[in-house]
Amino acid sequence: MAEDKKMDLTEQTARKWLKERGVKIQDIADLVYFLQQQYHENLKIEDCLSNVERVISKREVQNAIITGIQLDMLAEKGMLEEPLQSIIKSDESLYGVDEILAFSIVNVYGSIGFTNYGYIDKQKPGILRLLNDKSTGECHTFLDDIVGAIAAAASSRLAHRAAHVE
Repeated sequence: MAEDKKMDLTEQTARKWLKERGVKIQDIADLVYFLQQQYHENLKIEDCLSNVERVISKREVQNAIITGIQLDMLAEKGMLEEPLQSIIKSDESLYGVDEILAFSIVNVYGSIGFTNYGYIDKQKPGILRLLNDKSTGECHTFLDDIVGAIAAAASSRLAHRAAHVE
């Protein structure tokens, strides 16, 4: 779907940075499948991919992606002022701004996304487990929450669309 339309710089950058930080659209679709498979008897990964693509095509989502990833990259390079540098680099548990940014994504598709996000944030399946691995030296304080939020929003979108079909 991403190839079907001309993308502006913001969308191009969001997609490029996700890929450069090790996140494929397929990884997010796998999270959607994880969240929705028990609720949709004939769920196909293609449906999950389509919903992820639609979520990422939203400007609010792209803005959250590039903001969060930029902060992660700056922290990784040690380019933030203290105490923010240490807080983001260590993914301090009481920081919470990373979750607030993620909520801006989840909020695009309604309240069901909040429960999906909370669940997937606790479970940390698939790519989320990798993004939370602090031993790599990479900083994904914002990215793990952004990816979880995209999956939660895509799951919410899928659920809303399925409800209209039944």
